[in-house]
Amino acid sequence: MKYNCDLISDLLPLYKDDICSEASKKIVEEHLTECPACKKIFADMSDVTIDEKIVKEKNEVIKTQAKLFKRKSVFAGSIIALIFSIPILVCLIVNLATGHGLTWFFIVLAGILVAASLIIVPLMVPENKMFTTMASFTASVLLLLGIICIYTRGSWFLVAASSTLFGLTMLFAPFIVYRRPVNDYVKKYKGLAIMCAYTITFVFMMFCIGLFVGLKAFAPMAFAIAMPLVGMGWAIFAIVRYLRFNACAKTGLCITAVGILSGVLSQLANMSAAATSNTGVSYSTSSLPLMLSIGGVGILIAGIGFLYGMFKGGKKNVNK
Repeated sequence: MKYNCDLISDLLPLYKDDICSEASKKIVEEHLTECPACKKIFADMSDVTIDEKIVKEKNEVIKTQAKLFKRKSVFAGSIIALIFSIPILVCLIVNLATGHGLTWFFIVLAGILVAASLIIVPLMVPENKMFTTMASFTASVLLLLGIICIYTRGSWFLVAASSTLFGLTMLFAPFIVYRRPVNDYVKKYKGLAIMCAYTITFVFMMFCIGLFVGLKAFAPMAFAIAMPLVGMGWAIFAIVRYLRFNACAKTGLCITAVGILSGVLSQLANMSAAATSNTGVSYSTSSLPLMLSIGGVGILIAGIGFLYGMFKGGKKNVNK
C-alpha cells in the first residue's frame, strides 16, 4: 500500500463529510480499494444506526429528567399548598368560633390565593407557565378587591379593578405576547397587540371612573385630557415601529407629535374647563405657543435627520 493507514484514518472524517481537497479525496479512495481494514472503518463511520441510537438515548434521558422535574415540582407545589391551607383552616375556625360567620375569612382566603398564584401555580402547571401565572395572579387580585369591597359595603370596585387591570396590563403585556398561547395568535404583530391592550384597558378604566364620579361632569375633561394622550402614544408607536427613517428623523417626528398633541390637549382642557365652569370662563394659561415651539424644534431635528439620510444614501451609491 502506498499510504499509511494512520494517515488515511485522519483523512476519513474529512472524506466522509466531503470537505477535503480533491487530492486528499483521490488518495483516500485509492487506499480504500487496497485496504480492507480502512474500508471497514469507513463503512462503520457511514452507518447512521449508531448516530440514531445516540440521539434516541439522549431524547430518552431528557424525557426522563423532564418527568422527574415535573414530579418534583408537583410535589413541592402540593407541600406549599398544604402549608397555605393551615392559616386558611385556622382563620375559618376562629371566624366561626367568634360568632362572626364567614366574613373576614374570605379576605384572608383571597389574600392567600394571591400568594398561591405566584408560588404554587408555576410549580403545578405543566405548560404556558408565564401566561397562566399572570392570568391567575390578575384574577386573584381582582377577587381580593371584590371581597374587600363587599365586606366594607363600598361602591368602588369597578374603579379599583379597572385601575388594577390597566396597571397589570402595562406590566405584563410585553412579556405575555412573547409566550404561548398568545404568541401563536399575535405572531409578528406583538407591538400592535400591546398597544391595543393598553388602549382598551385605559379607556375601560376612564369609563369606570366616570361611572363612579358621574359621567356628565367627568366625561368632557376626561375626553379632553385622555384622548390626546392616547393619540400621542399611538403616534410615537407608529413613528418608531413603522416608519423607515433613521433615528434622528424618528426622534424629530416624535418631538413634533408630542408638541402638537400637547398643544391640542392644552386647548381642549381649557375649553372643557370653561364649559364646566359656572361662569363659562377659564382662567388657565394656554401653553399652545410653547407646545408649537417644541413641535417646530422637532420638525427641525427631523429635517436634519432626513438630510443626513439622503446624504448618507447618496454617498453609498457613489461608493458603489
